Amino acid sequence: MSTPAPFLIIAVDGGAASGKSTVARALAERFHLLHADTGAYYRSVTFALLRAGVPPDEAQAVEAALPQLSLETLVEGNAARLAIAGAAPQPGDLRSKEVTERVSRFAALPAVRHFLLEFQRGQAEVARGHGFAGLIMEGRDIGSAIFPQADLKLFLTADPAIRAHRRAAEGVADAVAERDRLDATRESSPMTCPPGAKVIDSSHLSQEEVVAHLGLLVNEARRTKSGPA
Repeated sequence: MSTPAPFLIIAVDGGAASGKSTVARALAERFHLLHADTGAYYRSVTFALLRAGVPPDEAQAVEAALPQLSLETLVEGNAARLAIAGAAPQPGDLRSKEVTERVSRFAALPAVRHFLLEFQRGQAEVARGHGFAGLIMEGRDIGSAIFPQADLKLFLTADPAIRAHRRAAEGVADAVAERDRLDATRESSPMTCPPGAKVIDSSHLSQEEVVAHLGLLVNEARRTKSGPA
């Protein structure tokens, strides 16, 4: 009788347009993992706050508005989407210029990070409850703050000019270097390469090459957690 594969928690961190989402989605598909894009979670909260007329430079107003946002998880395929009041914002809303320009400012607020902390950690139980083999969560503080004991920590990086080109190719105006600066210097849970993370520079690698390499690391983490044969 074969032993069931262990439940894995995989943390994927890195700057804007470093390739996190692309490889996380590919690994989720390959290994039957639930994929959680926390950047989309922060964009969803940013969208909701802006729609409520709350600007990021009024911390007290933000703190007062957050409890009014009812969060829940919608599992669509192998993706965990954040729904507010029962509805998940559309991708076009999340990638709008207004949200892109303000999401790092909202994300820098301790009240916003605290508000999303337990929701993000709760995605592991969502994954277990839906029968997934694990959770792969991407963001900027996953391995350092959300799941510091993750079974596998990955940190993706790439040359800023290449990352800016990737965003432009997607039709998105995104000052990746400035967003990285804001995310790396914020007081609450700054973006950092967590201890023990495997660092992958995707500047001159194809998507297939990155996914293939990371697939080997996932299999290694699975074998390690399974213990001796």
